[in-house]
Amino acid sequence: MTYLGLAGLFLVPPVLLAAVATQRRRLGLRWWARTAVVIVVLLALTVVFDSLMIAADLFRFHAPALAGPTLVRAPVEDLAWPLAAGLALPALWELARPAERPEPAAAP
Repeated sequence: MTYLGLAGLFLVPPVLLAAVATQRRRLGLRWWARTAVVIVVLLALTVVFDSLMIAADLFRFHAPALAGPTLVRAPVEDLAWPLAAGLALPALWELARPAERPEPAAAP
């Protein structure tokens, strides 16, 4: 199996979780914007630190299993993990918190 195939399989549950949270909690554009900011920060940190660790030869990837494109030195497949975390953790947070109940109407 390639790293890209593994990354694709790993992304399915977080995407489904985010979809369920969006529907059940009626998450709007503001939630998605905040989640996107979190994902961008996680991706940037991953590119920086993966590139540093690869440059320091702390680990290597099996070249034939890579898709090819890299950001600095980080293979694009390695960006699936922060993307998954950035989707799954906010979605889990939303699903774990108690549902908001509408205020009862005041009696006349």
